[in-house]
Amino acid sequence: MCGISGVLNFNRKPVSPDILDTMIRMLAHRGPDANGVVLERELGLAHARLSIIDVVGGQQPMHNADSS
Repeated sequence: MCGISGVLNFNRKPVSPDILDTMIRMLAHRGPDANGVVLERELGLAHARLSIIDVVGGQQPMHNADSS
């Protein structure tokens, strides 16, 4: 089981990295194998990954070259 969390500040203030860090730590039991965070000013996303299938090659980036 994996976990995802996010924050969107409608007031357009930047998301605090500390908030996302706290959120991803709360999800650590759902995905202890990997995690990632992306901050885009007023939007912040965090994920936790549990490796079950494709343990070695299953790393999932939060974004890639196609995203803007």
